[in-house]
Formats: sequence, structure tokens, C-alpha cells
Amino acid sequence: MHPALSVIFLTTLIGVGQGLFLALYTAESYHAVGLLPAQSEQFYTAGALVAVAFLVAGLIASFFHLGHPERAWRAAAKWRTSWLSREVIALPVAMGLMFVYGVVHYLGWDLAHFGMVTGIPGDLTLLVGALGVVATFGLFLCTAMIYASIKFLQEWASPLTVLNYTLLGIASGFTFATVFAALFATDLVNFFGGWAIIATLAALVTRVSALIRNARIKYKSSLQTAIGVRHSNISQRSQGFMGGSFNTREFFHGASRLWFSSVKWVFMILVFPVPVVLLSLGITGDSQAALVAAFVAQYTGLLAERWFFFAQASHPQNLYYQMVG
Repeated sequence: MHPALSVIFLTTLIGVGQGLFLALYTAESYHAVGLLPAQSEQFYTAGALVAVAFLVAGLIASFFHLGHPERAWRAAAKWRTSWLSREVIALPVAMGLMFVYGVVHYLGWDLAHFGMVTGIPGDLTLLVGALGVVATFGLFLCTAMIYASIKFLQEWASPLTVLNYTLLGIASGFTFATVFAALFATDLVNFFGGWAIIATLAALVTRVSALIRNARIKYKSSLQTAIGVRHSNISQRSQGFMGGSFNTREFFHGASRLWFSSVKWVFMILVFPVPVVLLSLGITGDSQAALVAAFVAQYTGLLAERWFFFAQASHPQNLYYQMVG
């Protein structure tokens, strides 16, 4: 498949925002049960707004992939059957709940303002945040299922696609949260950094599993099934026309095998071992520069990972255009 830069930025940016919000809510939840120190309302407000900004940036990027952006609102019409429509609904819902979470923190409200005294610190933000967590995981599911639900693209049609989108988003979000904490809440650096390393290692396991699975795929379609001829010796000598077409532009990535293989190793190094090492150095050495470098390296690697994810999928229609592929 031909990777679209707009979709690459959409999926990686919203992943960071979702992971950042989960990090903020996790820290607040730990504080509610006495496992972490309290943080200022401004910390959570600023963090929530940054998370929303990541989602907004991803949403803006997605518009560059639309032929008619003015009709984008119609994408939500098929929510009963389309994961894309569900994503279009889940994204603003998640953004809205994150924004409300930040606003409630900014105002310092709790349920006592509405006549309900619970004695739980931050009870209202915990409630709003819980709804935001549900929406966040729902958004992860919708985004990943857009691809995992396409059965004839066998590289994508796997539960590993959902796991990878979720874990890579959480890992990048917690890595960014570590940088954010280093600037505004230093007593959370170890907490966020530790979970960032755990999420990154978990994502490494599922991503390597997906690579191994895809390398062993036995494709259901062949040149014989594509044209309905059972002869064992069939070869294509021409693509059937002189110029290019939508098919050859959108369903072939056009990269050499060397480039394709290089991108795989680039993201395998930048997304996993490099951030783990830099996060460890940043935590133990109290180095903000190392933490920033960890996020920059991981996000750069995620761009390569998402390019590889799209490029690796082999559309069955490519059987008709082997002279191009």
C-alpha cells in the first residue's frame, strides 16, 4: 500500500495525546489512593490541554488526505457499520472529555459543588477522567480496527494491529509525559519514565510478534485465483496500459527492497531500545536533555513504523500489476 503522510501523522499524533492523557489520569488515580504526591491543578490543566493539542494536530493532518474536506462531517453517517465513522465520532468525544477534565481541574471543582460529598480528593476530575479513559481506549480501538477489519489485507487483519496501536500510543504518551513532568512535576519523572519503559518493552513484544506473523503469511490470493486460470506456470508480461493509474499510485509504495528493509530496522531501533536507554539515563542522571531525546527518537521512529505498517500491506489487486510492483 502507498503510505499517506497525513494518515501517518494523524495516527501517531493522536496516539501521543491519548497516551499523555492516560499518564495524567494514572498519576491522579495513584494520588487518590495515597501512592503518589499531589500535583497542582495547573499541572493537570496544562497536561490535558497539551493532550488535546496533539489530537487537534492529528485531526488537522487528516484533512490533507481528503478530496473534499468540506464533506468530512459526512464520514460519521455510517457509524453502524464503519470503523472509520466510529473513529470520526470517538475522536471529538475524547477531545471534549480531555478538555472538560482540564477545565474542571482549572476551576478546582469537586462533587461537593453539586451537593455530593464523597471525601475523595478530586472526585469530580476522577469521574470525568474515567469517562475520558473509556473514550481514549475506544478511540484506540476504532483507529486500529479501520485496518484490522480489512480481512483481505492479511498483514493488518490481526488482533496484534489493535495491540500495537494501543501500546505504541501509550508508550509514546508516557514518554512525553516524562518530559512534561521533568519540566513541571519532577517527583513524577520516575513514575512516568518507569511506565514508559514498561509500555515500550510491551510494544516491542507485540510489534515483533506482528513482524514474525507477517513474514509467515500464506496468501489466500494468487495470480491463478486472480484471473481464474489454474495453470501452474503463469507470468505477467505487461500491466495492460502505458501510463500510471490510481491503482498503481495508491496501492504500491514504490520503494526499493533495500529502502523497505532499512525503514524496518530504523523504527525497530528508534522506537524501542533507544528510548529505553535514554529514559533510563534521564531518570538516573536527572537529565532533561536525555528525556527530550528519548521522545524525539521514539516519535521519529513511530513515523517510520507507521510508514512501514502501511507499506507492508499487499493489496490483492497488485496481482494485476506485478510489472509495476
